[in-house]
Amino acid sequence: MARFALPRVNLPALPFVPTERAAWIAAALAPVAVVIAATAPGAWVIAPLAGAALVTLVLVDAWLAGKVLRWGVDVPADTEVGQPVAVTAHAEFAKRTTGQAEVMLGCDPRLAAEGRIAIPVPRSPEVGLWEGRADVTPSRRGTAVIGDAWLRWRGPLGLGARQTVQALNQTVRIWPDLSPVRSPDLQTFLRNAQLGLINRRIRGEGTQFEALSEYEPGMDRRRIDWKASARHTRLFARENESERNNQIVFAFDCGQAMCEPVDGLPRIDRAVSAALTCGYVALKGGDKVALFGFARTPQIMTPFIGDPRAFHRLQSAAAGLDYQPVEPNFTLALATLTAKLKRRSLVVVFSDFTDPTAAELMVESLGRLSGKHLVLFVTMTDSEVEGLVAAHPGDIATLARSVTADSLAQQRKLVLTRLRRLGIDVLEAPWEGIGPRLIDRYLSIRSSEAIG
Repeated sequence: MARFALPRVNLPALPFVPTERAAWIAAALAPVAVVIAATAPGAWVIAPLAGAALVTLVLVDAWLAGKVLRWGVDVPADTEVGQPVAVTAHAEFAKRTTGQAEVMLGCDPRLAAEGRIAIPVPRSPEVGLWEGRADVTPSRRGTAVIGDAWLRWRGPLGLGARQTVQALNQTVRIWPDLSPVRSPDLQTFLRNAQLGLINRRIRGEGTQFEALSEYEPGMDRRRIDWKASARHTRLFARENESERNNQIVFAFDCGQAMCEPVDGLPRIDRAVSAALTCGYVALKGGDKVALFGFARTPQIMTPFIGDPRAFHRLQSAAAGLDYQPVEPNFTLALATLTAKLKRRSLVVVFSDFTDPTAAELMVESLGRLSGKHLVLFVTMTDSEVEGLVAAHPGDIATLARSVTADSLAQQRKLVLTRLRRLGIDVLEAPWEGIGPRLIDRYLSIRSSEAIG
């Protein structure tokens, strides 16, 4: 938490501003002035006197609010997309103010939807000290700038207020969501699983030859090495070592379809979180992981990382994946990826599509990629379309939407079926289940020795 405390300031008596309550009172007095002018023209002087009295009350109330000695805002230097973060404000006034205080921050829309953060600042138990906080949830990755900060505090009557503004110009770095990596369930799984948090050799499984041992009753007969047994005149069995050092590439479509939100966050951010979680498991298992991002042109291609201690490099690279509202060029992107891979790898492609025509080039490119590498295509189910399909047809409009949504769902199934016929493994699940199911699919592929 970075604390940005503003210096001591000496505010002049102005500016004084009316509050919302004063505005409503003025609006209520306007019809009264019209009635007086219509019924008693000679008493017109009452209207300006009432207005002057209201202005006087506003000025007196604002003067009674007192001065602020110092105030500041606590802004986190780093946060994660989709995770709530606390922004706090504090103020100290010259005298015991009885009104209300509020801080307003102008910020990047990716940090707050409307580009502003309102922080009520109530009085704390300590005399003269005011503190408040507001929880904001970043909606996109990147660097968000918090520009100006306004402090407004009211007088005891709630009619007048004082305000001051200071320039913060602070940046907040919004990283991919790593809460699944830190989850106790995943850490417990890694400690108890065979791959474990400590990398060790696993003998007796896999396809890589490790050693010969004398055959004992109960062993799998398929492990008997008949040539070695013939040479030694007794049965010997092969002990294999589980294959490691596999190459895993997580390829992200950063185009228009993946920028669409699903339950409040873009699909690409949901995909990045699931990929980093699976990548963390892969690093702990001794495999190498790289990230590849593309839209109209390739964005990034990280080198393969095999040390779990370098996981932060994957996180930093994933934070650089940009949102691009364009159609992705699968032909160029996957051809570039194929040229960079020097050995057979597991390529996990995160993408989405809207119709079979738009997916045609994607299917062709993935088919060519699957000729040299093991491809896993990951996509998220569209909860909105499923909701429309399952909606009760209470009227003609609902029925029409349901039929259209069902047609889109059937076209989607057709594309996924074509991918499976090309030998491409397909994983389709709701966004909250993508991470766990991706880990299960990776471990299944790894145990089957299908990568190398």
